[in-house]
Amino acid sequence: MFAMLLMSWELIPRTSAFGRSMSMSHGSSEQVRAVALEKYVQPALRAGKTQFAVAVKDLIQDLVSQGFPPGNTPQVCTALRKKEFLREHGIEIEGVDGPPSKMSTTVVVRYRVADSGARTAIKKNPLAGEPVEPEQEDPSDRAFRLTEKLRGLLKEELAEYGGGEAFLRWIRSEEENAA
Repeated sequence: MFAMLLMSWELIPRTSAFGRSMSMSHGSSEQVRAVALEKYVQPALRAGKTQFAVAVKDLIQDLVSQGFPPGNTPQVCTALRKKEFLREHGIEIEGVDGPPSKMSTTVVVRYRVADSGARTAIKKNPLAGEPVEPEQEDPSDRAFRLTEKLRGLLKEELAEYGGGEAFLRWIRSEEENAA
């Protein structure tokens, strides 16, 4: 019974309050990311900036002018931090300024261009001056990017213990206490 009800629910076409279809592939979060890409990310990348920011308040104003519901601030904040969006456009989050919840119109998401090994940059077509599809990352670049991230994590962890020698002393003292 429940399975039949669920199947029938999935077949019902749903529309938003603005008469637009609400499918999973073209939902409101996709709209948020599309507007952010068009109005903020691509212009910054084309200008050669390595760091830029998106103010949620400004993005919501852009979205509302396109019929987006103004009360969906948490959805906007979450959509801007989606890992797939960041990876597709070769950017990383440098920081999120705002209240502890990170779900407010006062939030500002600060981005930076990812390392050259991780970046699938938007390149311009030399003939037409238009953006070209990002290149795929080859396996050796991916391996280098991932090992660099691991090295960075290890470096931070070692710094917390006062360096490599202090870390080894701490490990050895744990082994002696366990024996």
